[in-house]
Amino acid sequence: MSVKVYLYPLSIRVWHWTNAILCLLLILTGVSMQYSNPEYPFMRFDLAVSMHNISGILLTISYAWFIVANIVTGNNKYYALKIKGLKDRLMKQFRYYTVGLFTGQKSPFPINEKRKFNPLQKFSYVLIMFLVIPILFITGWALLFPEIILTEVFGISGIQITALLHMIMGFFVSVFMLVHIYFSTMGTTASSNFKAMFNGWHK
Repeated sequence: MSVKVYLYPLSIRVWHWTNAILCLLLILTGVSMQYSNPEYPFMRFDLAVSMHNISGILLTISYAWFIVANIVTGNNKYYALKIKGLKDRLMKQFRYYTVGLFTGQKSPFPINEKRKFNPLQKFSYVLIMFLVIPILFITGWALLFPEIILTEVFGISGIQITALLHMIMGFFVSVFMLVHIYFSTMGTTASSNFKAMFNGWHK
């Protein structure tokens, strides 16, 4: 019999879905600006730029709230990485995802009130939330105010380097979202993890 644990309070769920919507808008508008055929655009260029900028500003505010709220509430303990034995824990979780999950084995790191994420989840969240996202924001704000960007870096246009770095970080976030959605189907049922982000209860 599965046990239900209340892991996601309303504030976390609102933050999660707000981020999801803003990230999707940023990805769609970013792709539209970069790759659409000017003759057959996914959306008007000026509209894509406006939506991208507004979504980026709102996501920055949401991220700032996330940092402050995690410190104030103590939720940051779920993101603390223990370096000792990390490689072994990551490999154990990886083997579970690639073999154990499909052969009926139990999760080596079951979710509970003290452990909200398994080692692979925690490692990927830390990389995305505390490395990729900050770089994405810094480059995004720099492109919003290009006058602050260095004119040249080692003979290469500073704006080009900033734009390229911004696009690469955006790609990482896009891949993360796809992987995140896929692994979310690996709950007690294919929909249980999605339901948890609506009602707060992990099953």
